Amino acid sequence: MAMVYPFKKYNYEVTIDGKSVGGFSEVSAPDISSDPIEYREGNFAVNTVGKQPGLIKYGNVTLKWGMTQSMDLYNWMKEVEGGTINRKTVVISLHDDQQKEIAKWTIISAWPTKYTAPDFNATSNEVAVETLELAHEGVTRDK
Repeated sequence: MAMVYPFKKYNYEVTIDGKSVGGFSEVSAPDISSDPIEYREGNFAVNTVGKQPGLIKYGNVTLKWGMTQSMDLYNWMKEVEGGTINRKTVVISLHDDQQKEIAKWTIISAWPTKYTAPDFNATSNEVAVETLELAHEGVTRDK
């Protein structure tokens, strides 16, 4: 039987509303969870609670990128600060070593909920990194 190697996580692309807005050094994975609802009636034959699925929750997605002159993502956050919620579709694509798309996640109705400017240190030789946290209303794995 041939050995099947898992895909590497460093080869990915992020688009927002179909446009590449820059390279990201790190993207937190979207997650889905369902809070269990516990319920028990007094005449249950067993002495335990039953569980059923409750509300579905989607964890925020965080984008980190090396600071450039582009103000696109910062301006998106400024729109929220000004009272305009401009929801967008964010797609995270994982690629193999030949740059072929092998998996894709679509983040539905995303909007920025937190922006973090880079920290500064005169004795450091690291790249300045900006961060944008996105709230959203769903995630699908399309591939």
